[in-house]
Amino acid sequence: MESHTTVTANASSSSATVPSDCPDDLPPLVVEDAPMSAPDPTAAASRRALDLVAGERLPALPRAFLDGREHDLLAPLHFLAPGELPTTPAPAVDRVALAAALERANASYGHPRADELAARLAHPSTRVVVTGQQPGLFGGPLMGLTKTIAALRQARAFEARGERAVVVFWVATEDHDWAEVAQTTLLGTDGSEALSLGDDLAPLLPVGMRTFGDGLDELADRAADLLAGGRAGDRLTAARRWYRPDTRFGEAFSRFMIDLLGEQAPLYLDSMLPEVKRLQAPWMRRLVEERAALDDALARQHEAVEARGHALQVQPQPGVSPLFLLHAEDDEAAPARRRIEWRGDDRFGLRGLDGFERPVAELLEILDDNPSAVSPGVLARPAIQDALLGTSLQVLGPAELSYMAQASAVHRQLGLDGTWSSLRPQTVVLDARSAGYLDELEVTLGDLLTTPHDELIARRLGADPVAVARSEIDRMMCRLRQPVLDVDGSLESPWRKTRDSIRRSLDTLSKKTTAAIARRHEVWLRRLEQLQHLVVPGGSLQERRLSTLVFDARHGDALVAALLDQLDLDPRRLRAVILDD
Repeated sequence: MESHTTVTANASSSSATVPSDCPDDLPPLVVEDAPMSAPDPTAAASRRALDLVAGERLPALPRAFLDGREHDLLAPLHFLAPGELPTTPAPAVDRVALAAALERANASYGHPRADELAARLAHPSTRVVVTGQQPGLFGGPLMGLTKTIAALRQARAFEARGERAVVVFWVATEDHDWAEVAQTTLLGTDGSEALSLGDDLAPLLPVGMRTFGDGLDELADRAADLLAGGRAGDRLTAARRWYRPDTRFGEAFSRFMIDLLGEQAPLYLDSMLPEVKRLQAPWMRRLVEERAALDDALARQHEAVEARGHALQVQPQPGVSPLFLLHAEDDEAAPARRRIEWRGDDRFGLRGLDGFERPVAELLEILDDNPSAVSPGVLARPAIQDALLGTSLQVLGPAELSYMAQASAVHRQLGLDGTWSSLRPQTVVLDARSAGYLDELEVTLGDLLTTPHDELIARRLGADPVAVARSEIDRMMCRLRQPVLDVDGSLESPWRKTRDSIRRSLDTLSKKTTAAIARRHEVWLRRLEQLQHLVVPGGSLQERRLSTLVFDARHGDALVAALLDQLDLDPRRLRAVILDD
């Protein structure tokens, strides 16, 4: 390695007067060989990762599961630790009719492998890996794509073990959370911007029954302005093929994601598909028929979770069914998805609908004649899903995994076993330039989440290096004085002139350095702001807020390839995926 070497000048006596700004107790001028430190090869990698457990960025129950604790709260479900695969056989389920329905639906979405994947799904020994979410605007937030990639990677792990596997993405079209699906956040040159379809005019209407409406064209035009440049034109044209004012949410989302993923796309299951509803009906009937036992089972499960000191993700509702009924008050009213409430032993009502009360036998008739009118809520949906699909592994987000400790009571009531639950990985997508900014600024992903910009810049820039060094240079000149005078006592004046000249030069250099620091401060502040907009827009992690369309428009096919190659499946840490510019 390189080193710097200087000489040692030993002080000796002199009759010259010591300047008042030169202390008389200075040590001799000695600078020893000092090897240059080698760069840390792991520094860049550590800046691009975030320990989610140590930083307490995961809810308590997922942290406990990852730590090997509280697994009994999931029983009869199993928790899959990072790096492992399920050890129990695939649940035995007849999926032939479902596979045929999904083949037709996915072929209509343009899936290039609909027939192949459907045939695999129909095979009784196939491992089914499930993930899903609501069908968001322009592909929804990025986490929907990263969930999909994680599920695909898990399916590949099954196949590497010699087992058939297929991924099914559950498109939650029965939900009526308008706020979640009707807005998206895009990233332009000046930061992030939220786009919204406006207020919810039918608050209890499932999103799968809605079209986007005329306001979509205005949002698409704004998206084109924000994402202009590079590959954006082609990808926006593709997105506008699927997202049209007269298109429904579930169809647009499925077409968009299949177009993005191509050959890698899983099967997309719209939860409102009539065949899906027909196949669900026997299981929902059991939840009605066994309502008292189910209510008791949920109450016991809630008590067990709270007894361990954990907060309930879903608030208990004694005497309330985990099912909803789609009901219109009259022929002209829009149907509303309302929670079913039990009234005594044999009657039911609907939440928010005063005066409505019917015999439970009528609800059972609806399930037989029109199963599309009944849908599972958050605690019943996982069990209905697993009963239908024979799920081997479900890939869940932190909040979803938290409420599985409650939903497991429904699995137990229905006698369902064999499903494993894993925590999805989290990531942040960076282009090479943004990754370079992290290195240049010497900041981490954690810094961007927790530390103000000015503090980060001050830490990186430090003080004016000339000002810091000046006092030491003055001391060095003072130490040099005596050796010079020992050579010739008449050199006092040249020594002083040299020292003063150095001081003036340092003053000039300090002014230029300070100006450069100010310029760099402005440049680095802009780069920090760009990183902040990309990594933690609005204070949320990127994948929870930024639309998939942002990354599709910037990176095209390279996005999916990079995620498949680089996504870290360990949910205990968030690690960046880097794409070339």
